[in-house]
Amino acid sequence: MKITLSIIKADIGSIGGHIKPSQKLKEAVNEHVKSKGLGKGLLKDFYISSTGDDVAILMSHQKGKLDSDIHKLAWDAFIKGTEVAKSQGLYGAGQDLLKDAFSGNVKGMGPAVAEIELDERPNESFIFFAADKTDPGAYNLPLYLAFTDPMHNAGLMLSPKMEGFKFIIMDVSHTEADRVIELNSPEELYDIAALLRDNQRFVVESIWVKNEDEQAAAVSTTRLHNIAGKYTGKDDPVALVRVQSDFPATGEVLSPYSIGHFVAGFMRGSHTGPLMPSKANSTISFFDGPPVVTAQAFSMREGKFTEPADCFDHPFWEYIRDQVSHKALEIRRQGFSGCAMLPYSELEYGGIVEKMKKLDKRFKIKEETVKV
Repeated sequence: MKITLSIIKADIGSIGGHIKPSQKLKEAVNEHVKSKGLGKGLLKDFYISSTGDDVAILMSHQKGKLDSDIHKLAWDAFIKGTEVAKSQGLYGAGQDLLKDAFSGNVKGMGPAVAEIELDERPNESFIFFAADKTDPGAYNLPLYLAFTDPMHNAGLMLSPKMEGFKFIIMDVSHTEADRVIELNSPEELYDIAALLRDNQRFVVESIWVKNEDEQAAAVSTTRLHNIAGKYTGKDDPVALVRVQSDFPATGEVLSPYSIGHFVAGFMRGSHTGPLMPSKANSTISFFDGPPVVTAQAFSMREGKFTEPADCFDHPFWEYIRDQVSHKALEIRRQGFSGCAMLPYSELEYGGIVEKMKKLDKRFKIKEETVKV
């Protein structure tokens, strides 16, 4: 049975700044998707959750990727949630809805989108990842390790079915069109690493079983650096990863998140901080962070979801969160200096751009240093 999984996620309003969406806001989104999507047969199933100040809609359907009806359903649900946000005085009401009107699908309109079309297995299992206060490049290292490194993925040695994967990687700095490259592991492992080391430019878009038309993972990677002619950033990425059988096991996909690797994000999306694996529906706190990621595992039959299993709600991850908290405090002690803040080219907020323009005019050339 062919099923499409779609995640669409957006920040449409939050309590007390960038903490969490209100319960009424989430209820408004849920009610719209339930009545207009599930109630009218457009969806097989759906699930609403939040990560930090973002609301995510996970949907199963048979309409394929980038379907206008599915995307409009999510867009309209976010509009309903925005109305509630405004009525409650929530901060940033509708802030991720960057266009005035829906136009076909929500890619490039602000919300984060990740989709996989699949032939449903008898025991279809997948993980829905949602992150906040970071960018899609945050998934680069965990996906690289989970799909290519036997130190995390023992199946690469032990499973006869697992012979490698194809990575589709996007150059998000190329704003005119989607510029991508396809690289196979393990043959081109070092080439994949050479690109994915740069989280702000080269980002995993999707992963496929090598030599097969079988998608393993999808990330909400888009060339969003220039919407409306300015840098906007993207700090609420989502990802879908299929697990077990021909794909890495659930534990193998989760293993790299124990690193708490440093990513872009934190306050105003302009700093560097460790990625904290957090429980579902978690909030944002310290310095508008730290950058967080949640992971909810589902089983599915004929497009119907089980209840989610919260992958990071386990005593082991409490220890990891303690370690990440220590890393966050250490880098924050460095304030704005050096690698603690993102380089000038990656800063999301335009104020410093204008400041640098003013300062640039005040620079002078020392006459004694001019060569004749």
